[in-house]
Amino acid sequence: PWKRIEGTNPTTVTIVTYQSPDKRKITGTWICTPGKFEIDYDKWEYCHFFEGHSIITPEGGEPVHVRAGDVFTIEPGTKGTWEVVETVRKHFIFVS
Repeated sequence: PWKRIEGTNPTTVTIVTYQSPDKRKITGTWICTPGKFEIDYDKWEYCHFFEGHSIITPEGGEPVHVRAGDVFTIEPGTKGTWEVVETVRKHFIFVS
């Protein structure tokens, strides 16, 4: 779980559409209203943004703006912040 950053109050909905029997693969949709989280990935994630705008800032790195239409991956071990600027709807695949 991500830790909400004080002063922000995003609302999230996660719809899981598939989970492998060993729970190592999960797919679904994530919807989130504006807010900011601390992130610490322990899984690999594939993301496809369908709506919204986020700013992902890896620890020690430059901010990355992600918008509707963008497709990207996040590697295990990634730490930093994830700010939802405009309500996001993304499809995801997690693999551990």
